[in-house]
Amino acid sequence: QVQLVESGGGLVQTGGSLRLSCAASGRTLNNYVMGWFRQAPGKEREFVAAISWSGPSTYYSSSVKGRFTISRDNAKNTVYLQMDSLKPEDTAIYYCAVRRASLKQYDFWGQGTQVTVSS
Repeated sequence: QVQLVESGGGLVQTGGSLRLSCAASGRTLNNYVMGWFRQAPGKEREFVAAISWSGPSTYYSSSVKGRFTISRDNAKNTVYLQMDSLKPEDTAIYYCAVRRASLKQYDFWGQGTQVTVSS
């Protein structure tokens, strides 16, 4: 089991920044991938970004590439999502999740944190 706790959401104006954190506990995360997803009201959950726990690989959706940066602190078992140049369409509940690197399905999810970008 992996427990994930997100924090850092809030209300920000268009063009502003926020940094989300996802603290993981329960097991070591070698050979895992940690990802961020989001779900806006009335829309399906979508992939935002992901990072390999054991290497330099990062992945971004086209809608956030160049504005968001995913990073990790292995010593703190924490993954971050730095969100810059925020837009109203970034408004959503943001979730972190973890999967084994060899699999496609994310097995463990956090409770989510609300991000609201005002115009």
